[in-house]
Amino acid sequence: MKGKWKSSNKKLRLSTALLLCSLAFLAGLFVPTFFFLDAPIIRPKPRMLEVVHEKEYPDPMTNGVTGESSIDSIPFQVLSWKPRAYYFPNFATAEQCKRVIKMAKVNLRPSGLALRKGETEETTKETRTSSGTFLSASDDKTGTLNLIEKKIAKVSSIPQSHGESFNILRYEIGQKYDSHYDTFNPSEYGPQSSQRVASFLLYLSDVEEGGETMFPFENDRRVEGYDYRQCVGLKIKPRRGDGLLFYSLFPNGTIDPTSLHGSCPVIKGEKWVATKWIRDQHQNGQSK
Repeated sequence: MKGKWKSSNKKLRLSTALLLCSLAFLAGLFVPTFFFLDAPIIRPKPRMLEVVHEKEYPDPMTNGVTGESSIDSIPFQVLSWKPRAYYFPNFATAEQCKRVIKMAKVNLRPSGLALRKGETEETTKETRTSSGTFLSASDDKTGTLNLIEKKIAKVSSIPQSHGESFNILRYEIGQKYDSHYDTFNPSEYGPQSSQRVASFLLYLSDVEEGGETMFPFENDRRVEGYDYRQCVGLKIKPRRGDGLLFYSLFPNGTIDPTSLHGSCPVIKGEKWVATKWIRDQHQNGQSK
């Protein structure tokens, strides 16, 4: 009889403990809500970001030999990842653009074309119908081209010394450049001592209609029904002073097939553009 009492007593204590734990748990959930029901809601005040002026910015280390002495920013928009293409509004001033056009006008001639195996000037004469000339920053006494080159080096992260001379191009009504690659595939052009990594197009004039730079690939695939003479796909309308940067090679050095591009025919107006081809090696101002 005594043993049964002890067993019943243990069960009673266990039930009591479980009941007390349950009550404590429920109290933890509801009691704070009951006591602080009328308490005001405190929200953090919005904070404004403080503008840090360059002169107040602590420089943790001195700039390297090839580095920049000050912090600078150049606005841009990512247009595409395939190809890697970036748009730079107001990259150059209207006065700078006019100055470059004035320098180029005196030496314009029909644009040339690098020929692939089996091609001739006769069979490719309608591929590129613009006129142009090459200008080197070292020949520009005004310093305009040198300033533009330095900005291109900043945004491309490729040294200024790796750029070819500027190819200044004029497209009149009906003139265009069919889809092509700026880089040279060794299987088509033969061995290359260096390769074009990227291209920067600085639009020197507005175009009333037509003249867009176009990439006929979308989402890594050619646009359905694409014809190299058509202007379809990603299109960038020329606007004076704006710049376009795109890469012809992947970081591993292989050719990006989506970097295929062309210049749509000018329908109304005149198109001027300064093209800077950037290579993977020092160029000494040479152009191909």
